[in-house]
Amino acid sequence: MRPTHRLLIAVVCAFLAGMNPWACGGEPRPRLPANVGRVASAQQAARQVDGPRTTETSPVITFPARGDKPPGRPSEKSPLQEPATSGGEVLDIKPPPLEPGELRLPINLATALRLSDARPVIVNATGANVWVAEATLQKSKLLWVPTINFGAAYVRHDGIGPDLNNGINIPAGTNAFGQPSPGSLGRPLSQNINLFYGGGGFTWAPSGPNYFFRPNPGEPLLPSPQFQFTSDMIFQPLHDRQMLNSARWDLQNAKNDALFMTAKAYFNVHRFRGRYAVTIDAVERGRQLVTQIASLSADLVPKVEIDRARNLLADLEQEAVTARQNWRIASAELTRVLRLDPRAVVEPLEHDHLQITLIAPRRSLDELIPIALTNRPELASHQALIQATLVAIRREKLRALLPTVYMNGFQTPYELIEAGAGGIGKGNKINQWSARDDLSPELIFTADGMGLRNLAQVKEARGMSSQQLVELFRLQDSVAADVTRTQADLQSAAARVAQSEREVKSALINYNGNVEGLGQTKRFGNVLIQAFRPQEVVFALQLLMAAYEHYIDTVADYNTAQFAMFHDLGYPAREIAFSQRTGPILPVNTQRPDYLPPVGVGPPPATR
Repeated sequence: MRPTHRLLIAVVCAFLAGMNPWACGGEPRPRLPANVGRVASAQQAARQVDGPRTTETSPVITFPARGDKPPGRPSEKSPLQEPATSGGEVLDIKPPPLEPGELRLPINLATALRLSDARPVIVNATGANVWVAEATLQKSKLLWVPTINFGAAYVRHDGIGPDLNNGINIPAGTNAFGQPSPGSLGRPLSQNINLFYGGGGFTWAPSGPNYFFRPNPGEPLLPSPQFQFTSDMIFQPLHDRQMLNSARWDLQNAKNDALFMTAKAYFNVHRFRGRYAVTIDAVERGRQLVTQIASLSADLVPKVEIDRARNLLADLEQEAVTARQNWRIASAELTRVLRLDPRAVVEPLEHDHLQITLIAPRRSLDELIPIALTNRPELASHQALIQATLVAIRREKLRALLPTVYMNGFQTPYELIEAGAGGIGKGNKINQWSARDDLSPELIFTADGMGLRNLAQVKEARGMSSQQLVELFRLQDSVAADVTRTQADLQSAAARVAQSEREVKSALINYNGNVEGLGQTKRFGNVLIQAFRPQEVVFALQLLMAAYEHYIDTVADYNTAQFAMFHDLGYPAREIAFSQRTGPILPVNTQRPDYLPPVGVGPPPATR
């Protein structure tokens, strides 16, 4: 090659390198989305929440990661690099109609996710647990406040006894008339004494079951001293504060679970309604095929070919009935989760091949697992439980070292009345009245079992803390495994979406070509034969039906895996139900039959 040609080639290569890259295979370059939605807030930017990206001409709703390039067609990029983003050109099938008399419930994904924030039973039940935890904290904050008691006590004494009412005792050596009697042993006076004491007093009721408070009926308890440990007054509110924090994280976990349950049930409705729609399309094609084969000349097509096509048609009709049954079953599951009318058949307003991308499938485990370990609410809940056990250790260590305040009134049963008015008299009278008080404040150091049981309680609290810590390690391993499994499902579904899309396209071309060639003939010697035999068209229809099912199932698997990954990463449900919703919130009939309990808003929100 001459030097001139080499120089020319180098100049041309340098010029081409400065231009934009060409699309492969003559395909058009990917378009940028028409409008880009909001990205996550600044607080969540550190957690790398993906922001929505939608197009007006496509039902796809995507949430690409920060720095992602605009998604292209599956044929332009590897499906493991970018998820398939169908624009609806693969399938153009109308949603199947409902049967006469069925109750229609139209709803879209955004509305279903909004309802999942409050209506599911799991959210209401966990909200009630938060309410109970808050009440427990309020009670522990008031352990230092004594209990005030009001009441009265009456004592009646008959018979011999001490001279409490200015009576006359007969001393020894004296007879009943007061005369000296050396052999007399004397006797006490038989008395009738009335004692009344009314008033009030302060005591500290023990925090656990005691003689005065027994939540669960059982064997009677003996009277116990009315005091409260100082260590409980100090550390029990700190302990219950951590228990409330744990309950609040459990509520967030319940909302995340409810969101995923709703999304999974919603995409199952899409799955089986889509199957019903494509099966109806295949049934219509099968009927046309039977008619077309029957119209061919008997010299070209034997009657067994007509029976073969009718056999396939009967099988497709059965699949259509089964698909409709599964659609109703999936609707019942969604209405159960959202507590809607169970008689309704859910009719999603999106296409059944809608694809939603929340998390890019190409993101690595080294990036995803730390996010999950930081965000998962059950881990935060368990960390609060560990903090509660650490507070319990401090409480037990100081129980025997801190004095306990003990106050009682020592003149009444169970020492509950400390001040008031008292009356006394003999016979049937109470004629001497006066104000009185009986206070006995005490400061006591208590060493349970000479302090040995206190040491055992410290050891028990440390053991419980170790149990909770080991359980936290188990949960962390479980979270990492969840993310790994879900990423495998997500990447597999992303690859299969592109493959099934190409399968549908090829199956449609194959079937249409076979149907078109069914009526064409060609001559083989002196014999006239068909260009395409009927059994080939029947097989092409079977391939088309399989491609339909693969595509619908794969899209549903992809969407479910997306929400599973969103759930496994611990992102809050309100992020997608409220902040970055997938569409407009539409009015939905939430009324239920009269024979089912109404759905309220749950327990009052717990506040601190």
